[in-house]
Amino acid sequence: MKHKKQRYIQPSGPEDAMRIIQKLFNSYRNAPLTKELLDYHNNLISRLQSDIREAAVKSDDEHLLKQLDGMTDILRRWVSIRLSNRPFNAKMRHFRLISDGGTKFKRHVHKINQTSGHRSSRH
Repeated sequence: MKHKKQRYIQPSGPEDAMRIIQKLFNSYRNAPLTKELLDYHNNLISRLQSDIREAAVKSDDEHLLKQLDGMTDILRRWVSIRLSNRPFNAKMRHFRLISDGGTKFKRHVHKINQTSGHRSSRH
């Protein structure tokens, strides 16, 4: 029984709980949309609106309440974007959306064997 008690994460406060939900959201944001994932996501939204919101109100922190409202809005928008079969090209950082920046190309810079310090790039 001792092992089962260690399975669940106990956040120390509302901000810690929001960080955990942010980390979970970033882990499944690009996953294929299934009924189970949608239920799990809706459960996270309801947790944000009930337990975590009550704890944030008790802490009497206006900035945290604004971040909580923004995070809830982001999670709701994710549902509508994914249900319309559009890609979600952003991730959550500091309880706000940050764009992925699109496709990145690797570039190998190599020196030309000359006396000048010019560099050539090979793609």
